[in-house]
Amino acid sequence: MYFLLSHLSFMDILHVSNIVPKMVTNFLSGSRTISLAGCGFQVFLSLTTHLEGECLLLAAMSYDRYVAICHPLCYPILMKEYASTLMAGGSWLIGVFNSTVHTAYTLQFPFCGSRAIDHFFCEVPAMLKLSCADTTNYERGVCVSAALFLVIPAFLISASYGQIILTVLQMKSSEARKKSFSTCSFHMIVVMMYYGPFIFTYMRPKSYHTPGQDKFLAMFYTILTPTLNPLIYSFRNKDVLAVMKNMLKRKFLHKK
Repeated sequence: MYFLLSHLSFMDILHVSNIVPKMVTNFLSGSRTISLAGCGFQVFLSLTTHLEGECLLLAAMSYDRYVAICHPLCYPILMKEYASTLMAGGSWLIGVFNSTVHTAYTLQFPFCGSRAIDHFFCEVPAMLKLSCADTTNYERGVCVSAALFLVIPAFLISASYGQIILTVLQMKSSEARKKSFSTCSFHMIVVMMYYGPFIFTYMRPKSYHTPGQDKFLAMFYTILTPTLNPLIYSFRNKDVLAVMKNMLKRKFLHKK
C-alpha cells in the first residue's frame, strides 16, 4: 500500500509542479504567454500523471485494499513486491505512451486564428477549440481513450469497494466496521471528485465545452484532489502520523 501511495504522491507533485509555477510566473510578471513546446509539455505531463497514470494507480490501490480486507490470508501471495512494482510501472508506462500519442495529435492540428487559450493551463479540450481543422475523428478517439482510462478503472474501483463494504458488513466488531466504513467513504469521495470532472470534461464533444465549465471542473482534479490525497491516504493513517510525530520530536529535541 505504501509503495503505491508513494507513486500517487509523486504523480500529484509532478502535476501541481507542471501547472502552478507557470501560473504564478505569469501572474507576477503580467505576461500571459507560453511557448508551443511548453504548452505541449504541460499537456503531456498532465495527461501522464493525472488523466492516465493516476487513474490506473487508483484502480491498483483499490485492488490492494480489496485483497487486504476481503482475502487477507492470500495478501502475501497476491500482492508480492513484483506485483506492486508491475502495477506502478504499468501505470507509468501506459500513461507515458498514451500521453505521447495524444500530445502529438493535439499539436499537429493547425491553429489559424486566435491562439489565446481560455484556460489557466494547456489542456486538450481547450486547445481543440482553437483549431481550424476538423477534429471530429480525433474527438472520438479521445472519448474511446477516456472510456478506457476513466470509465473502466472507475468501474473496477466501485466493484472493489462494493466487495469491501459487503465484507465489512459481515464483521462482528462494530469498531472495525466503523473504521473500515470511515476509510472507504473518504476514499470514494476522492474518487468521485477525481473521476467525475474528468469524465465530464473529456467525454463531451468540443461544441459542448464552455471555458467557464472547463475551468471550474479542472479545479477539482488540479487543486482539490491533490490537496485531499495526502489528507485521505496519509494524515488519517495512524502509522504515518506516528512516523511524522517521531520525526518532529527528533528534530526539535536535536535543536534543543
